[in-house]
Amino acid sequence: MSKKELTARYGFFIAGLYIMASGIALTIKAGLGASSISCWPYVLSLKFPVSLGTFVFGLNVILIIGQIVVLKHDFKKIQYLQIPVSFLFSAFIDLSMLLFVSVVPESYPARCIVLLAGCLLTGLGISMEVTANVVMLSAEAFIQAVVIKSGKEFGYLKICFDVSCTLLAAVSSFLLLGGISGVREGTVAAAIFVGLFARFFLHMTPRLRKILIRIVQK
Repeated sequence: MSKKELTARYGFFIAGLYIMASGIALTIKAGLGASSISCWPYVLSLKFPVSLGTFVFGLNVILIIGQIVVLKHDFKKIQYLQIPVSFLFSAFIDLSMLLFVSVVPESYPARCIVLLAGCLLTGLGISMEVTANVVMLSAEAFIQAVVIKSGKEFGYLKICFDVSCTLLAAVSSFLLLGGISGVREGTVAAAIFVGLFARFFLHMTPRLRKILIRIVQK
């Protein structure tokens, strides 16, 4: 792989990170519950004077440590790139929350539209991350590490991971906030629609990446 192509891939990946972060922010702004991976950090941000992005970064660091524990000597040094990537992703989330501060849908249909827009952007961002094929985000990398050691299917473990994150968020919300916040019907909808949108965009993003690589190589 040439240096120019690698640069194009990382550029495509970073663009995907920003789009994904924007999607997560919109999903939260819909007010129907955060996505499974972000609902626990979101609940913590409601209780403590720390930004959502900071808690997302903390969760990613925990997942990176989890990979090291699971893989031991099989954890490759290149995977430490997840740390700066997680920092950038977290910063993008905080930036997106700031940019969307005026997005406050009041009616239920409006909230559903914002939620779908968030799912669409998140799905697009995920498809770009996968297509770039440079670095995995820590959540997917942790699941993949468990796949390697356990032999279980990725899809099955992804469901287990998402359910665990959602339950953790619900319990934390009940204990810290005295009720359930951040986990609603939108959490379930996001789990369904993000996957559908990601699958749809995965058929399109490779073409876009090839176009970008050609442009860079000229």
